[in-house]
Amino acid sequence: MKISRNHVIAIGGTAVVIGLLVLLLMPSPLVVGTEEVRRSRLQVTLEGEGASRVREHFMVSAPAHGKFMRIGLDEGDRIEKGDLVAVLVPPPLNSREYEETESRISSAAALLEAARKSYQQVTVDLEQADRQLGRYKKLYERGAVSRESLEEVQRHADVLRSELGAAASRVESAGYDLKALQAVLESDSSRSGFGVVAPESGVVLRVLETSERVVAAGTPLVEIGNPADVELVVDVLSSDAVGVLPGMRVEIMDWGGDMVLAGIVRRVEPAAFTKVSALGIEEKRVNVIIDLRDDVTGLGDNYRVQARIILWEGDNVLQVPVSSLFRGNDGWAVFRVRDGRAHVTPVDIGRRGTYYAEVAGGLSEGDQVVVHPTNDLQDGMRVRGER
Repeated sequence: MKISRNHVIAIGGTAVVIGLLVLLLMPSPLVVGTEEVRRSRLQVTLEGEGASRVREHFMVSAPAHGKFMRIGLDEGDRIEKGDLVAVLVPPPLNSREYEETESRISSAAALLEAARKSYQQVTVDLEQADRQLGRYKKLYERGAVSRESLEEVQRHADVLRSELGAAASRVESAGYDLKALQAVLESDSSRSGFGVVAPESGVVLRVLETSERVVAAGTPLVEIGNPADVELVVDVLSSDAVGVLPGMRVEIMDWGGDMVLAGIVRRVEPAAFTKVSALGIEEKRVNVIIDLRDDVTGLGDNYRVQARIILWEGDNVLQVPVSSLFRGNDGWAVFRVRDGRAHVTPVDIGRRGTYYAEVAGGLSEGDQVVVHPTNDLQDGMRVRGER
């Protein structure tokens, strides 16, 4: 049968119309956000909220029952060791109170003796640590030990040196308490007031008694400390605290300044405590003690901070956005975009950071993956990626 020119035109026109109808009826590609699998630096961190606290607190308490007389101290006042903090006027002692005061004097004397023995022990430990530090310095110069080992021995000696100062302050504080109790008996007949003095130089952090009144023995009067010497206390979940080790780097944010402060984990407390979250859920949490490496002014006692503990970090790590991951049939999977279509691709995930996760297998550098995939996205669906 001979095909005329009109037949060819009719067939061609029909094909064009059918093609246009197919294009019109075909669903448009789904617009999705995409990101490239790349190699970069990856950090695995643990964030927690905490507070600063003065490293060495000295709570000045009433050594005996008596009338508290204010001397005009306010928070923030500088006070030197031995300065007068308060004046107590003791009431006349009856026989029972006299015996109690003598018992407290005996107790104070025992505490003073214990403080002296503690001071002597720390002195011996510090001498041994200094000798060990000297040996390690010689070994380090010969290349026999690593720099990390030398720094650890140096840090141990520095801690003992700090403990020695605190032990000396406890000896003096116990001595002042003993003298104050002895003064109670000495002033019984005259009922003259006796002074309570500061056991250490520092700044008045809190004035706990502001009114002139009768106070019992042991009543806290004034808290003294050095606000320039602070440490940070950050509480984290006990399940997260297992991965935190002394020596880990810490970044301190949201403390009130513009810069990010550097810190280091000094200690993870061995005992957890129960804390109720904002949602009313009881949680087991652990305090992490952090030392500041940067000198900072303005950060006082009990100031709020946000800390980021760096659990692990690595360079040139193949990583994928955490927002692209979802649970597949056999583990983690992503939608990989290839030739304009999204394909479900299983992936092996290693270490996982806040925003990115390490790719151990299943993806290559340069692959495009869908971030924040929606429920409308299906395997093999046509997509149009946007960054």
